[in-house]
Amino acid sequence: MSHFPRGLTNGSASPYHQKTVLVTGGAGFIGSHTTLQLLGEGYKVVVIDNLDNSVEESVKRVSDLAGKNGHNLYFFQVDLREKDALEMVFSMTKFDAVIHFAGLKAVAESVAKPLFYYRNNMIGTINLLEVMGKHSCKKLVFSSSATVYGQPLTVPCTEDLPLSTTNPYGRTKLFVEEIARDLHIADPEWKIILLRYFNPVGAHPSGLIGEDPRGVPNNLMPFLQQVAVGRRKELTVFGRDYPTKDGTGVRDYIHVMDLATGHIAALQKLFTPKDIGCTAYNLGTGQGTSVLEMVAAFEKASGKKIPLRFADRRPGDCSEIYASTEKAERELQWRAVYGVDDMCRDQWNWASKNPWGYRDPSMELLRRSIRITHEHTECLTWYKSIKDDLHHYVMKKMRPVLGLILFGRLQSGCLRG
Repeated sequence: MSHFPRGLTNGSASPYHQKTVLVTGGAGFIGSHTTLQLLGEGYKVVVIDNLDNSVEESVKRVSDLAGKNGHNLYFFQVDLREKDALEMVFSMTKFDAVIHFAGLKAVAESVAKPLFYYRNNMIGTINLLEVMGKHSCKKLVFSSSATVYGQPLTVPCTEDLPLSTTNPYGRTKLFVEEIARDLHIADPEWKIILLRYFNPVGAHPSGLIGEDPRGVPNNLMPFLQQVAVGRRKELTVFGRDYPTKDGTGVRDYIHVMDLATGHIAALQKLFTPKDIGCTAYNLGTGQGTSVLEMVAAFEKASGKKIPLRFADRRPGDCSEIYASTEKAERELQWRAVYGVDDMCRDQWNWASKNPWGYRDPSMELLRRSIRITHEHTECLTWYKSIKDDLHHYVMKKMRPVLGLILFGRLQSGCLRG
C-alpha cells in the first residue's frame, strides 16, 4: 500500500528553491542515516520503501532526531516494481535528485534465489530510471558495493580495477552500474555517481537508529551485537587460514555516519555545473581490519566476552579487501573520520539500547494474538466507522511522516487478519 501525505506539492512559492531529494530504501540502515543527514543539511526528503527489509519505526525516529527539520520528511510505502505507484510519487512533486538505496542485499540468499534478486534489484531500478527520465530528473546517486571488485588481485582497490563478481547480488550491482553508464552515453544530460561501499558498520551516536537485519545477519557486526546482547550464543568465524596477519579475513569497515556524509558530498557534486558523466567512487577508510581485530575492539567497547566458533572458509570470500579513497578525497573532498573504536562504541550503544532492534518481541506477540481473537471484528467495525475522520485529523494536525505512520499502524492492525 502507498501512503500519500498532503502538503507535498510541486514547486515552491519562495524565491529560494529548497532542493527535494527522493531516497529509495530510506527506511533501511544506510538510507535512514543518510536521510537524517539530508534533513540536517536543509533538504526536503521524500522516502520510499517497501518495508521488506526495514520498518517504519526507523522513519519515525529519523523525524524525531531531525527536530525542527522533521517537517521536511515525507514517507511513502512503495515498491519500485510497482511502476504506477512510483509514477504517482513523481507526479506529486518535482525532484532535484534521487539517492537509490533500495534493493535486496544478502549474498547467500541471492545464490539460493537468483531470479528473486534479479527481479527485485534490476526491474525496480529500471522502473526508477524510466520514471526519472520521464519527469526530467536526471541526477542520481547509486548505492553500489565493493562486491563489484570480486576477488581483487591487488589491494587497495582503486576505481579503475577490472570489475567482476561471484554472486547474483554482486552482479545486480555490477549490471546497474553498466546500465547507468549506457544511460549517460545515450543521454549526456544524466549525471550519475556510483558509490562503492565497503563494509558499513556503527550507528547514529544517539543510539536511536542503527542496523536491524531480519533473520540471520549476513554481516559481522550485527552478528557480534546479537551475541553480546544474548540473542545468539556464539559468533561463527569463517576461515582461520587466510594469508593475513591472524589468519582471518580482512575488510575495510566504515562507519555509517561517514557513509552518510559521503552521500551528501556526492549529491553536492551532482548540483555543480560541471559535466561529471557517470563516475564511481570508493567509500571506505583505506584501512583493513581482520575479523579477530574487530571482535577484540567490540569486546572492549561492550565489556562483553564474545564466544567464538571457527568454521571453514565460505565459498567466494576473499582473504583481504580494502579501499583506495584517494579519488573520493580529491574529487568529493570527503574522507572518513571515524575509527574502529568509534564504530564499535556506537554499534554497542545502539545494540544495548535496542537489543531487539526496532521490534519489541513482547509487543509483536501481543499484536499477533489480538489478530486471531474475536476482538478483531470489533476493531474492524470501529476502524471503518472513523477511517475518514481519523485520516483527516492525523494529516492535518500532525507532521506528515508521523501522521502516516499512526494511520498506517491503525489500518494494519485492524485490517490484517
